[in-house]
Amino acid sequence: MAYTVPKEAYNGKINQVEVGRNQHKLIMGGEETLPFLSFEGKAVSTVPLALEIQDINPTGDWASSLTEIYGSVMDNPAEWARMCQDEFKADMICLRLAGTHPDNGDRSPQEAGKIVEAVLSAIKVPLIILGSNHVEKDAAVIKHVAEVAANTGSIIGKAQEKNYKTFAAVATAYGHKLVALSDLDINLSKQLNILLTQSGFDSKNIIIDAMSSTLGYGLEYTYSVMERIRLSALQQNDAMMQMPMICDIGEVTWKVKEAKATEQDQPAWGAVRPRGILWEVLTALSFLMAGGNLVVFRHPEALSRVRSILAELMATA
Repeated sequence: MAYTVPKEAYNGKINQVEVGRNQHKLIMGGEETLPFLSFEGKAVSTVPLALEIQDINPTGDWASSLTEIYGSVMDNPAEWARMCQDEFKADMICLRLAGTHPDNGDRSPQEAGKIVEAVLSAIKVPLIILGSNHVEKDAAVIKHVAEVAANTGSIIGKAQEKNYKTFAAVATAYGHKLVALSDLDINLSKQLNILLTQSGFDSKNIIIDAMSSTLGYGLEYTYSVMERIRLSALQQNDAMMQMPMICDIGEVTWKVKEAKATEQDQPAWGAVRPRGILWEVLTALSFLMAGGNLVVFRHPEALSRVRSILAELMATA
């Protein structure tokens, strides 16, 4: 008797979101089943992998494993972006405007706009533009930088409950996609998506950020939230949960001691460089299994390893 593979039936679909400009546009989302289960339906066919850069030199905060790679360009965001595109083959560049935070330079919207303009001139791949996670300042900055990046098909963020109206308005006006950030809660994520659509923003241009964590520091909680979002989208056909999901893991991964503690401080943990890279790789793969559609890395070797693993998974799914 022939064996029949048991299959789950899904009646929902993840929105397809197109980003970028000209011949360098990318599409994320579009799957009709859980990650890599192509025998059940249309599985994800592409997952863009991005590298993060910043508007200011973060040498003091970034691990030596990162600064030894980027040290020569960390004072020049445009050159940093070009290196990530040309040398490390990132599918997208994620520019974090960390220097606009009131406690970290308090750069003006105009200063941020000049950097966005320079980065856009230096690259061809799509751009993600993120604020400093200061809700009031981000709202002011995004008004200007969204205009600077008008009609480039960029992703801007992160919209939160306290500033979503500003983000929705400028993303609509200048043709951008929008990252919607909620604090590790499926109900808050859905509520924010509803608020954005009620303000007139197209739900098919929203990308969910369930708030990333990292291996050993809340990963399983983020995973469970992402998994529930995906099941709501696919099994319950919930239109307010059918957005692609971004995994902004570089920032959280390279903060933890396991990723940056030296061999002298923790001799039992092994060499610091491969340890940090593996921490980022394992975090990324976990969230891809939970339904992630876009991953933001800091280390190019982590990106390269995940790209190779994804190619194998997609070939055999």
